Amino acid sequence: HDDWQLGRWRIYLDSPMAVKVIEVYRRHHQIFDREALADWHGPENPFRMPNLKLVSAVEESRALNEVDGGAIIIAGSGMCTGGRILHHLKQNISTPATQIVIVGYQAEGTLGRALVDGAPQVLIHGDTYAVRARVHTVGGLSAHADEPGLCRWYENLRNRPPVQLVHGEPHRRDALARTLRTRYGIDVGRPAPGDSLDLARSR
Repeated sequence: HDDWQLGRWRIYLDSPMAVKVIEVYRRHHQIFDREALADWHGPENPFRMPNLKLVSAVEESRALNEVDGGAIIIAGSGMCTGGRILHHLKQNISTPATQIVIVGYQAEGTLGRALVDGAPQVLIHGDTYAVRARVHTVGGLSAHADEPGLCRWYENLRNRPPVQLVHGEPHRRDALARTLRTRYGIDVGRPAPGDSLDLARSR
């Protein structure tokens, strides 16, 4: 918090679901592991920043448009396909002083992917907006497992069932399919959009 000079900013977590999740953490922090518990009770607990405001109500979210002097607004959805982030992008994406930070994987065809790829203009709720904001990406924060992690997970499954890869970049899915076929000798499918799968038969 201090190292990043976050104290000089007003920070808003504008996500009803995230606010509810934080409340669950607060009620059950006693079940954290030792490291997480130390962070929770220490000075670096991000939920105790004095300048952090949790936003749930729609009226509060809309009022963020009137904030003067700069602020950090954290909002979902992560791929900018819905939720309150769309409202904030509409209000700020064409302002050169705006900084947009994207921290997760952006699938092809999403607004988030268009921003990461440097689109000069984007469509939001049917209207076209020029992208004059600066767009930044931060890697390493994804909750998705990498290929070794997925293989370790698969090794723990009983009977080594067949696999259908339905998510991820095409070249990454190809690589994972090759690894699974070579290492485990299993059938690996890559269904296309619109294909149907009979999950009962594949058990």
